[in-house]
Amino acid sequence: MRSLGSVQHKIPCVFLTEVKEEPSRKRDGQQFQVVATETLNPVALEADIHGAVATEKIDGTCCYVTLYNGRPHLWARLDRKPNKQAEKRFKKHQHQHRSCKGFSWDVEEDFKIVPEAWIPAHRVQHLNGHPVPDEHGHIPGWVPVQKDNKQYCWHGSVLDPEGGAVLVLRPGGDEDEDEDEEELEVTAVPLADLMERTLELIGTNVNGNPYGLGSKKQPLHCLVSHGSFGVRNPPPVDFHQISSWLREGPGGRVEGLVWHCSDGTLIKVHRHHLGLRWPDGGASLGERPVVVRVVGGENTDRKDLFSSFCRLNGQRFSRLQDVLFDS
Repeated sequence: MRSLGSVQHKIPCVFLTEVKEEPSRKRDGQQFQVVATETLNPVALEADIHGAVATEKIDGTCCYVTLYNGRPHLWARLDRKPNKQAEKRFKKHQHQHRSCKGFSWDVEEDFKIVPEAWIPAHRVQHLNGHPVPDEHGHIPGWVPVQKDNKQYCWHGSVLDPEGGAVLVLRPGGDEDEDEDEEELEVTAVPLADLMERTLELIGTNVNGNPYGLGSKKQPLHCLVSHGSFGVRNPPPVDFHQISSWLREGPGGRVEGLVWHCSDGTLIKVHRHHLGLRWPDGGASLGERPVVVRVVGGENTDRKDLFSSFCRLNGQRFSRLQDVLFDS
């Protein structure tokens, strides 16, 4: 499986941004929004953005695979956030200065308690032994997915109950060069093969389900490894050309783009940065054909997602969003 950069922190926008005093298109209740200017971000230029690999930005919730109790394990994203008093002070500073910079945190007192097993993400800076929040006031981190934790039940649904594998959606065609380049594949991948990678959990109950997967009665979720969906013929790194491609391009029905630079730097642009809606019509990922290749665990008495996919092994669907299980 293709492996590019790992998402362990907030990814900078390819363009410099500014704050506008108008309701956010992305976050309900936020009375300002961050929009892109036409100026390329110096961080992107320093990382040689023009020579980077452009990939589709997947709309889900971030996950991570690393060791827990000595074994490969799926972790869910859990940012440590400020408590109500600290958040109030932070928002006041943000409104007055139109910026997050310059705010002073008391890391020991200002942040909510996290589970004991929580770990900070890579690249999080530390001061006096404590992780330091980023410019948005969050400390990115991870918590292990546990079967008995209802908060992460959709993360747990992609795990094989009888083994250390997870359900992964990835580009198909590896076994037959004549297969459709657009075809996707849902398959079981051992967690050991995903060590230190980050992935996106997508599906029925994640972020409003922009890909149209499953239903309330038959929820469907899977993982997508970051960087696994490259963009063919991506637009040049230019404000107007990217905006036009996202509005009208044949591959533009995506949440955004993420560039994987040769030095490991990740750079992104979201439709909201450019004043474009998301989702806007059918997302292209949900409309691509897919084949199911999930073998093992075909226990007809089990009702879990993994067993449901096992019963579909070998079947093809004209669209990912057409995958349905027998009642």
